[in-house]
Amino acid sequence: MIEKGFTKQAVNKVRLYQYMKKELDRAGFTELDIVKTPLVTRIVIHVSKPGLAIGKGGQNIRTLTETINREYGIENPQIEIKEITTPELDSKSVIDRMKSAIERGFAWRSVAFKTLEDVYRAGAQGVEIILSGKLAGKGGRKKQVRFSKGYMKKVGDQTKLVDQAKVTSYPKVGAIGLTVRIIRPGVFFPDKMNVKEYIAKKKARDAGVVEAQPVATETKEPEAAA
Repeated sequence: MIEKGFTKQAVNKVRLYQYMKKELDRAGFTELDIVKTPLVTRIVIHVSKPGLAIGKGGQNIRTLTETINREYGIENPQIEIKEITTPELDSKSVIDRMKSAIERGFAWRSVAFKTLEDVYRAGAQGVEIILSGKLAGKGGRKKQVRFSKGYMKKVGDQTKLVDQAKVTSYPKVGAIGLTVRIIRPGVFFPDKMNVKEYIAKKKARDAGVVEAQPVATETKEPEAAA
C-alpha cells in the first residue's frame, strides 16, 4: 500500500509538471517543487518571467490554484513563484530556448554556437552542449556533435555539482537529442585547487607571517608663522 501511495504521488507530480509546462511555457517555466506542510501544500514554480506567470492582478495564480485543487486532488495548494534571475545559467531554461529555436527552423549549429557564447559570457565556469540525431538533414545518417568551452567535470561524485538538462527536439528533418551541462560561477571543485599557492599560504601561516595591511596616516600641515 505504501508503494502504491508513492507511485501515485510520482505520477501526479509528472502530470502536474506537464500541465504547468503547457500553461506557463511563455513565462519560461523550468521546474516545480512540492512541499507538504500540516496546513497547506506549497508548490514552488520556477520561471524566468514571473510577471507572465502571475498574470494581471494575480488572475493566473488563482486559475492555477483552482485547477490544481480540482484536477489533481491537492488540498489547500499555495503557489509560490520563484524567479530565475539568470536564465543563461539555468540548464533547463537554456535547453528549452534551444529546442524552440531548432523547431522553428533555425540552423542547429548556429543555435549551439550562440548558446555556448551566451552561457559563458553570463559567467559560467564551463559549458557543454551535445546534439545527436538527424543533423545532416533528410536521408542523412545519425551523428553526434559536441560543443564545449571552459572547465567541465565528467566523472565522479562531483558531477552532481554540474547543472544538467536533456530534451528531444522535433524539427522537420527528424528528432534531435539535446544535452546541456553548465558549471555555474561559485561552484568549487577540490581537484582545481592551486597546490603551490595552497602550500605557500600554509607555510606562511605556520611561520606566523601576517600579510602587511595598509595603515592610514594623518599628516598635519605646519602652522602658519605669526
